[in-house]
Amino acid sequence: MSTAAQAADWKLVIHGGAGVIERSRLKPVQEKEIRAALDRALAAGSEILAGGGSALDAVEKTVKVLEDDPNFNAGKGAVFTYEGKNELDAAIMDGRTRAAGAVTGVTMTKNPVGLARRVMENSPHVFLSREGADQFSKEQGLEQVPNSYFATPERRRQLDEMKARKVGSFDVDLKYGTVGAVALDAQGHVAAATSTGGLTGKRWARIGDSPIIGAGTYADDRACAVSATGAGEYFIREGVAHEICARLRFTGESAKAAADTVMAEVKALGGTGGVIVVTPKGETEYSFNTPGMYRGKASAEGRSVAIFGDE
Repeated sequence: MSTAAQAADWKLVIHGGAGVIERSRLKPVQEKEIRAALDRALAAGSEILAGGGSALDAVEKTVKVLEDDPNFNAGKGAVFTYEGKNELDAAIMDGRTRAAGAVTGVTMTKNPVGLARRVMENSPHVFLSREGADQFSKEQGLEQVPNSYFATPERRRQLDEMKARKVGSFDVDLKYGTVGAVALDAQGHVAAATSTGGLTGKRWARIGDSPIIGAGTYADDRACAVSATGAGEYFIREGVAHEICARLRFTGESAKAAADTVMAEVKALGGTGGVIVVTPKGETEYSFNTPGMYRGKASAEGRSVAIFGDE
């Protein structure tokens, strides 16, 4: 294959969360902001991939753009814990080598996905948590911010509403704003990255699926790359991201069939959410069992974003 042909074969798929996302619940100004943010993230990753860069660099850069946008539950704009703090989770995985890095309960790193990559590349471990992850971040020289940097008035309102309703440790809006990206580069490698603030009002240092390799994030050049968003407890129990990759490897199913099958199993357990998938063959798919999912795709042919289920 010529270099020119290869360079045209890259793919990028993103999500900014799934859930009860309906036209009646989204103000026009917010919808416009979210569509613009999704497009900005796609543009950032596309620039890397179109230049022959790696899928790994592309998913990290793409997710950082989403972490910096307060419309999403990751980085700035992350939801509050029950105690009124922001605790961030992220993961990244390289399909070429199946190297992976993840962090949970991070409180001061501006871009947690960048910390996950440092864990993968500069530590002997895959998964660091809380004070240890914060300490490693400082030692790596990553940009530190006060915990208040992540806070927004809207997320504070959501916590207050949840506490007033006494509905328990759950997201009152049933909207899982986790962000993620999966990519295929011109060299045929795939990668995945996911970042989240977790659930509004989460307690007891709860950890969802996003930073768990094989649940919310997985990449394997033999099959696909997956990033998930949703009710994490169910995605963990189903091992969603790895399960989709395993079905691709061992059943020969299409990416769409594998993703839909696994998401149906999540629903049967009682869970809602969605996934994005890219394969080394160039398949790019979404699968979600919620009214909507913030999402987008890019390739050499162009970029597109969507929000609602009927788009």
